[in-house]
Amino acid sequence: MASGTTPRAAAKPRKEMIAETKAKLIAAARHAFATQGYAEASMDDFTAGAGLTRGALYHHFGDKKGLLMAVIMQMDAEMSDRLSAISSRAETPWQAFVDECVAFIEMSLEPEIQRIMLLDGPAVLGDPSQWPNQSACIRATTASLQKLIDKGTIRPVDAEATARLVNGATLSAALWIANAEDPDTVSKKAVEVFLTLVSGLLVER
Repeated sequence: MASGTTPRAAAKPRKEMIAETKAKLIAAARHAFATQGYAEASMDDFTAGAGLTRGALYHHFGDKKGLLMAVIMQMDAEMSDRLSAISSRAETPWQAFVDECVAFIEMSLEPEIQRIMLLDGPAVLGDPSQWPNQSACIRATTASLQKLIDKGTIRPVDAEATARLVNGATLSAALWIANAEDPDTVSKKAVEVFLTLVSGLLVER
């Protein structure tokens, strides 16, 4: 190597570059969707803010709607991690199940979740119960309920049917809260009634 020269930085692997580009687009879009709303968020503005072009958005996500779904999937994964942490602190499996459900309902009070996942998401992407993340959610809830059935904590109901009804109830509550004029009051009502409903699953002692 000639004197005074420095070694060239090694080029990043293509896979790493693609992941970075996607992450930048998702971060920029998430901020724009949360602060401006989906309809008002300009693709040119948030792609430029990420130092990228519309072409990169179309290449990786298809369109603005595809990018919204990617943002929602990222947020959903974060929510799942938070819910797992909450349930892990509970003293019993039943309390873990209840705490997780209640926490999901109460997350609908958070502005970012409210605006992106519960207001713009359904308006743009349709019924949330049909989104790709729902299958995994149903499976996880079914597994939790089956363990409670096996332990004799709750009645011997069909675990999947119960999971679908519980998930439907929590999602409906979250959407109700997000669209309410007084979300805090509605949240308290929803949680109170939800706890009354699921208590009916418990085996009488």
